[in-house]
Amino acid sequence: MKEFRNRELAEALVRKIKDIPIKKPIKICHVCGTHEWTIVHYGLRSLLPDNIELIAGPGCPVCITPALDIDQAAELALEGKTVAVFGDVSRSIGTKYSLEGVRSEGGDVKIVYSILDALKLAESDRSREVVFFAVGFETTAPITALHILRTPPKNFSILSSHRYVPPAVIALYSRGKLEMDGVIAPGHATTISGLKAYEPLAKEYGIPVVASGFEPVDVLMSVFMLVKQISEGKAEVLNQYSRSVTWEGNVKAMQTIERVFDLTDAHWRGIGTIERTGFVLKEEFKDYDARYKYGLKSVDYANEMHPGCRCAEIMLGRIKPTQCPLYMKICKPNKPIGPCMVSVEGACRIWATHMVTHDC
Repeated sequence: MKEFRNRELAEALVRKIKDIPIKKPIKICHVCGTHEWTIVHYGLRSLLPDNIELIAGPGCPVCITPALDIDQAAELALEGKTVAVFGDVSRSIGTKYSLEGVRSEGGDVKIVYSILDALKLAESDRSREVVFFAVGFETTAPITALHILRTPPKNFSILSSHRYVPPAVIALYSRGKLEMDGVIAPGHATTISGLKAYEPLAKEYGIPVVASGFEPVDVLMSVFMLVKQISEGKAEVLNQYSRSVTWEGNVKAMQTIERVFDLTDAHWRGIGTIERTGFVLKEEFKDYDARYKYGLKSVDYANEMHPGCRCAEIMLGRIKPTQCPLYMKICKPNKPIGPCMVSVEGACRIWATHMVTHDC
C-alpha cells in the first residue's frame, strides 16, 4: 500500500488538481466515515485550493440510527431480553438513554463483534430471548441476511436498523438537502451495491460520481477525477477503487439481501424519512423481526436530538463540527451527546480525536 501513501505522488496530484480551470467553487461530498478519517488524518483539505470544498455526508451508520430504534433496544433490555449490540452503537443516546447507560442500570446488554456472537448467546441458552441490534449499511446487511437464511433458534430475533446508501444520496440531492457538485462514493458499501446504483445521479441530475479507496492518494485521485469532469461539463460514474469496486458489485451479497429483506421507507436520524432506504425482514421471516415479535410501536421523532446539537446539519455538509455549540464543550469523545461524536466514523469524533485545527 506504500504507493497509495506516497508523498510525491500526492503532491503531484494536488498540482494537477490546481491546474484544472474552475469557473466556480466546487463542493465534493463523500459518504463514508473512513474517507473523512483519511481526509482529516492526512490534512487533505489544507492541500486543496480554496475553491474546492470536501464535505462529509451521512456516511456513518451509527450517526443516522434513529433515536427510536435505540429506545426500543433499551426497553427490550430493561424488560429482561438480552440485547446484543456493537460497542459504538451502545454509546449512542436515544431520546431517553443509551444502551451503555441501560447496562449500568441492570439491563441485559451484551457487546458483540458480529451477529455470530449474538447467535452463540441464543444457542447457549434457549430460555433466553436474544435480540441482535442490526446497525449498518449494505456493507453489513448481507451477513445479517445470511444468518437469517440459516434458520436461527426461535429465541433469536433482530432489530433491523440497516440502511441502503445510494437511494438516500440521490433523494437528499433531489430534495435540495445535500448541496454538491460531485460525489465520492463509499468504497466498502459500493463494493457490495456496485457503481451502477449511483448511475441516476449522473444521468438524471448531472452529478459525477467516483468510487474511491481509503488511502490519501486514492482520495486525491478521486477528487482529481471529479474536478476534471466538472470543469469539462461531464457527469459520469467512474471507478478509482477498481481493486475492490465493480460496476455490478457483489452480486451474491446483494441477492442474499434481496432474499431476506424488503426495502421500505426509513428514518435517518435528524434528516427525516427517505424512500426505500430501510431493510426490513420479509413476511416469511417475520418471526425473527423483534418489532413484530414484541409488538414494538413507532413514535414521534420530534425530540431525537439533544437541545443545541447540530449533528443533522453536519451530516448534510452544511456546517463543520466546530460550528456546533456543543462541540468539545459538553459533547466530547469520552462523553458524547450528539450522534456524530459517538462512533469512530462520526465526523465530530474524527475531528475531535485528531485535533484538526488545520482543517477548521
